[in-house]
Amino acid sequence: MLGACAVWSLITATVHGGRPEGVLLAVLAVSAGYAAGRICGALLPVAAPCAAALAGSALTVAVPHLAPGPEIIAPLGHAGATAAVLTLSAGFACCAAWAASAPPLRLALRGLAAGIAVTAAALGSTTGFVLCVAVLLCSLAAGRMHRGLGIAGLALVTGLVAGVPWAVAGDAVPDGFAASLEGLLTRHRIELWHDALHMVREDAAWGVGPGRFGELSTTATQTLLSDGKPHSALLQQAAEQGVVGVALLAAVFCWVLHALWRAPRSTPVALTAGAALTALAAIAAVGNVLSFTAVSVGAGLLAGLATAHPLTDEPPQRIWDAHPRGDRLAP
Repeated sequence: MLGACAVWSLITATVHGGRPEGVLLAVLAVSAGYAAGRICGALLPVAAPCAAALAGSALTVAVPHLAPGPEIIAPLGHAGATAAVLTLSAGFACCAAWAASAPPLRLALRGLAAGIAVTAAALGSTTGFVLCVAVLLCSLAAGRMHRGLGIAGLALVTGLVAGVPWAVAGDAVPDGFAASLEGLLTRHRIELWHDALHMVREDAAWGVGPGRFGELSTTATQTLLSDGKPHSALLQQAAEQGVVGVALLAAVFCWVLHALWRAPRSTPVALTAGAALTALAAIAAVGNVLSFTAVSVGAGLLAGLATAHPLTDEPPQRIWDAHPRGDRLAP
């Protein structure tokens, strides 16, 4: 699936003379993270996610901007990337807690997840704080949830959140709701979405080419500090790579959810990782966080850890965990 994303970006770049380097780098980052996660998850199911949680937290404190470039106000740009890395870090900590067998260690790892949420608040990332708390609460609830129902719920939430930018760009939401979003996301963001939707209507099949949104968007060209992105992953895919690019991006996320449903890990680990990745998808729906290599690597790493086959048995959480998919009760 990731290979198809890379190939399609090259095709659309050939048609319109775009720059596919960013897409190829993101695909490489996710692939590398996923491979590392599968290996580390098999060898060190507790230590690996714990180390990833600590590394992610340290990264946001030591390197607040995560990447060079113009500083953009929240929840755009670097602020969104900080929230994404902290959310993934909370997911790592919660996955490590469910994989641990000793109750004191499990409690300590959940305390680490709570500490990451506090770190987000201390850094001024309200979005990061809310999503870290949400991941922690979802993780606690995952111990009493059926895997299939949990995965279906995450897919539904992702679909609803992903539809918001499309509805706003197409003026298909009530005026009061649109005004509230404009106050939260800024008018500049909404104008970028309008430009992206206009490009989709102009060429829905091929898009304008990877990396070309910034030079064709009226709003972006009139902005002094612009990163040349519409700050919505789906709208960017649609504008630059057409409906096929959107379908491929959606297919990758659906494949991740399917892999979590089929994963040999315990149900709480799979659902916790799914909750963190759903939170990341929500940030990506209204931001450009997938443009940051640290976020792409972290997403792949979490998916790999949650779908790995540990060499040692994990402590059972529910009776249905005796079955790998967690979709039927064990006798």
